[in-house]
Amino acid sequence: MNAIDPHLPIAIGRVGRDGRLVEAEPRLADLNARAGGKQGEPLAIPQIAAIARLTQRLGIAISRNIVAADGEDDIDLWVRAEPDELGVRIEVSGWRPRAAWRAAEDSMREGDFLRAEADWVWETDSAMRITHLSIEAGARHGFDAGKMLGQPLTLLFALEADDEGALPILTAAAEQSRFEGQVAELRGTGKRVRLSASPRIDAQGRFAGFTGAAEMEEPEEEQADQPPAPPEAVFTTEFGQRLDRALRRPLTRIIANADSISAQVEGPLRTDYAEYAGDIANAGRHLLSLVDDLADLSAIERDDFEVEAEPIDLADVARRAAGLLAVRASEADVRIDRPKADESMPATGEFRRVLQIMVNLIGNAVRYSPPGGWVWVRMEREGPYGCVIVADQGKGIAEDDQARIFEKFGRVDPTEPGGSGLGLYIARRLARAMGGDITVDSAPGQGARFVLTLPARE
Repeated sequence: MNAIDPHLPIAIGRVGRDGRLVEAEPRLADLNARAGGKQGEPLAIPQIAAIARLTQRLGIAISRNIVAADGEDDIDLWVRAEPDELGVRIEVSGWRPRAAWRAAEDSMREGDFLRAEADWVWETDSAMRITHLSIEAGARHGFDAGKMLGQPLTLLFALEADDEGALPILTAAAEQSRFEGQVAELRGTGKRVRLSASPRIDAQGRFAGFTGAAEMEEPEEEQADQPPAPPEAVFTTEFGQRLDRALRRPLTRIIANADSISAQVEGPLRTDYAEYAGDIANAGRHLLSLVDDLADLSAIERDDFEVEAEPIDLADVARRAAGLLAVRASEADVRIDRPKADESMPATGEFRRVLQIMVNLIGNAVRYSPPGGWVWVRMEREGPYGCVIVADQGKGIAEDDQARIFEKFGRVDPTEPGGSGLGLYIARRLARAMGGDITVDSAPGQGARFVLTLPARE
């Protein structure tokens, strides 16, 4: 490990408006050189470069703790970036060697679990200006997250005093402590939200802002009545609902961040690191699909489970499902032959559930098709039923195994890469709930042919 004295003074540097390192004191210059950069070239430490870009874009000072790679080891750094007329002035302190693993003694660890159940997250600097907002939160709740960056927190939230007339967030800022239960109104929407946050303290012990979470509150009239069944599959027990929230949002953030690292959007990265990030994103998607399957399983096995009877076009649903899987098919070198644009097959079923079934059937066909193979999606009418046929060129399914694949957690070969063993079980249960069914016709070495049937419309 590169031995660094954590008591060393701050290392100062400057990044120009074009992102190039203009000057740097020796420790920062040496770290940048070990990352593959040099003076006059783009800053080669991705985490510091990202902070510099954000500072320049927002026009405000930003302080953050980062972990940077230093050869085969890591170091903890505290970075403060401040814009000026020449670009961005950077102060780097801390310089603490980071062990491969350390116990969860960080004061923010408790906050991490709190944020895992939140609807979205936010960050501020020491002047309570917003430095980060979940982009999806703005789209969902009616504000532009990008335009809010650099603005005072109170421009987004109208803070409300507690029963004692105090504002928990201001008390926490004065005491450099965490807070919970700060009620506010999301300006311009009429929506109420409950805020919580942990303080960020820089290497000199100064307050550097908050890392916080926001949890939307349901309107009182909705809380008073028993809420209707939600439109999407969710866990039906209180424990299951908390588990769903605790898993889904962190996994979504892990996938998004890993994809961002893999795409190297914050700057160049070693090839093997980018590949590791891609593996993390794929593993996150697998876990998220398992959460979705378990939520669906919880829903369809309820005694009161029902589906909507909507007029749908099976050909249109099949085209949409094929479009959703186009990227996956391209990566697997598999081509999907979907229904023609003018083809139609009127039927009755719940659109969202039929799309879910089609994504499962076509996704399985892509997964088990060889490189260079085809997946065919065809429409047929059989008496009172409309049919979607999904055929592939995979290795096929033996007759003795064809019943097993529709069983709960049923898989022919558990060692083979694939899903949870719930997809076809859920798909068939959904099809039968809509008055249809799913059947399979296959033989080893001859691919598989799955048929979804639903009541046809004239």
